[in-house]
Amino acid sequence: MVSETVQVSCVTNGGTNSNESFKRKHLGSDEHASASRYDSSDAKGDIGPSERDIAANINEDTQADDASKKVRLPKELTFQDMYNNQDAFDDDDEDDSDWEPVQKHIEILKWFCTNCTMVNLDDVFLCDICGEHKESGILRHGFYASPFSPEVELVQVESEATGREKEIWSEASASNCSTAVGFDERMLLHSEVEIKSHPHPERPDRLRAIAASLSAAGIFPGKCCLIPAREITLEELQMVHSSEHIEVVELTRQMFSSYFTPDTYANEHSAHAARLAAGLCADLASAIFSGRVRNGFALVRPPGHHAGVTQAMGFCLHNNAAVAALAAQAAGAKKVLIVDWDVHHGNGTQEIFDQNKSVLYISLHRHEGGKFYPGTGSAFEVGTNGAEGYCVNIPWSRGGVGDNDYIFAFQHVVLPIASKFAPDFTIISAGFDAARGDPLGCCDVTPAGYTQMTHMLSTLLGGKLLVVLEGGYNLRSISSSATAVIKVLLGESCECEPENIVPSKAGLLTVLEVLKIQMKYWPNLSSSFEKLQLQRAMYSVEKKQKQVKRRRVFEPPLWWRWGRKQLLFHILTGHFHLK
Repeated sequence: MVSETVQVSCVTNGGTNSNESFKRKHLGSDEHASASRYDSSDAKGDIGPSERDIAANINEDTQADDASKKVRLPKELTFQDMYNNQDAFDDDDEDDSDWEPVQKHIEILKWFCTNCTMVNLDDVFLCDICGEHKESGILRHGFYASPFSPEVELVQVESEATGREKEIWSEASASNCSTAVGFDERMLLHSEVEIKSHPHPERPDRLRAIAASLSAAGIFPGKCCLIPAREITLEELQMVHSSEHIEVVELTRQMFSSYFTPDTYANEHSAHAARLAAGLCADLASAIFSGRVRNGFALVRPPGHHAGVTQAMGFCLHNNAAVAALAAQAAGAKKVLIVDWDVHHGNGTQEIFDQNKSVLYISLHRHEGGKFYPGTGSAFEVGTNGAEGYCVNIPWSRGGVGDNDYIFAFQHVVLPIASKFAPDFTIISAGFDAARGDPLGCCDVTPAGYTQMTHMLSTLLGGKLLVVLEGGYNLRSISSSATAVIKVLLGESCECEPENIVPSKAGLLTVLEVLKIQMKYWPNLSSSFEKLQLQRAMYSVEKKQKQVKRRRVFEPPLWWRWGRKQLLFHILTGHFHLK
C-alpha cells in the first residue's frame, strides 16, 4: 500500500477578525486626530478650540460615521455578502479591503492498492477496483493471504504443502529435481525512479508476490531447484539485437533515471537486471534441452517480448524468449516453438523470427482491428521471405476473452499446427495479463485455464518446456496463475481436457479467420475449418429459431388468419416480417 498526500489551497474569509481589524484601523485614526488637537492646544496655551476646528471635527466625525455605516457587514463574512456589499469597499484606498484571504492547506489522503495499483481515498479499506485490503499481506504470503484482512490479522497462512512434504523437498537440487526456476533478487532493483501520479504497473512487487506464493505452497524453495544467475554475454545478445540497441541499454548504467519510451523506464540497475533475466533464460533453455532438468520457469523481469531487433518498448529491454530460443538451438535443438499467450502481441519476437523457418511463433492476443497495444498481430501477418506460415496470430476482436475461447483456439489452431511442426523445444511467453482482474488486459482467463493450456503444450514431444514470465499486473492474478502453471510442470494431475468447448461467437469467428488464412500453409487444418463452418451454420440456425420462438410467445387464434386481423396473424406467426 502506497500513501500520498495532496495539498489543495482554498480561500477562507477572515470572519470576525476582519471586522475587528477594520474597527482598529478607524480607532487608530481617531486617536491620532485627538493627539494632534491636544498638541495644538498645548502650543497655544489655554486657548480653546476655534469654531473652524470644531466644525472640522464635526465634519470628520460625520464622515467616519457614514463610512462605518457603509461597511457595516455581517459578523461572518461570506462570498455572497461580499457580492451584495461590494460598494462598501473603497477602491481608492491603498488597502482596498479589510477582507484578507488566508491560504490554508487541506490534506486529501489517498493510497494505491498493492494488488492492482489503483488509487483509493484514505477513508476506505478495500480497493474500489479489485477489493484488496489497504494493508494486504500479498507480498508476504502471496495469493494465499486474505484479500479482505490486513496482514497483521493473519494468524497463519494455510500452506498446501504439509510440513512433511516441505521436509522431503527441502534439499532438492539440480541433480534430483525435474523442474528448475530462474530467479535472482537483483532483478528487483529495476524500478521506476521518477515519482509520478500513479505507480508503474511493471514493478518489483510482481516477482515478490509470485515468489511469496511459491514459498507458501512449498514449491520454491522446496520442490524446484534454482538455476544460478549470470549476465548474458555480448556475443549472445548480438544474435538477437543490434549492437546499437545493446549500447543504448548499457548507457543506462550511468543514468539515475531514463526512458526509452514514455512507458518504458530504466534506472542505473536496469541494464544489469535485463542481462540477468536474459542469462537465466539462456541457461534454463540449455539445461532443459540437454536433459539436466525436464522443464523450467523463468521468474524474470524486465519482460521481453516487445523488445525488437533495434528498440526497447512496452516495458521490455531485451527479448528473453528469443534469447532462450537461440540458446536451445545452440544446444542442439533444430526446431523451436514459441507460444505467446500474453494479452499484448509480441511484436518484438515476431520481428526477430519473421524470416526464420526454424522457429514457429504463435500468439494469442487482443487486437481489436489494431486498436489494442501495440497494434500489430493481424491474422494476415504470417511471416516473410519464404517463412510464410511460421508466424500464426490469433487476434481477439474484443476484451473479456475467457478460458473457453483460449482452449478452443488451442484445440483447433495451436495444437494441430504445433503437432505438424514437431518442435524439439517449446517456449511459452507467459504473460498473465489476460488473467481475470488484470487492469491492463481486461480479459477473463482463470488459473484453471492456464493450467489446461500448459498441460496441452507439455505433452508435445517429450515435454521439453520452458515458461518465461512476460506481463501481468494484478498481483493476486499473476501469482495464482504462475503457481498453477508450475504445478503442471511438477507433474501434478490436471483435469482431463474438456471435449465440447463452446466458444463465444466472436471467438469462433476469430478462429475461423485464422484457419482460413493458415490452411494454405498447414493443410491439416482444412478438416477443422470445414467442421467449424458447419458449427457456425448451426449457430445461425439456432439463433434464427430463437428469434422465431421469441416472436411466437403469443399464439394468435387460428380464425385471425382469414379475418380482418390476418396481417397481425402472419406477423405473430413469423410468416411476415416488418422491415
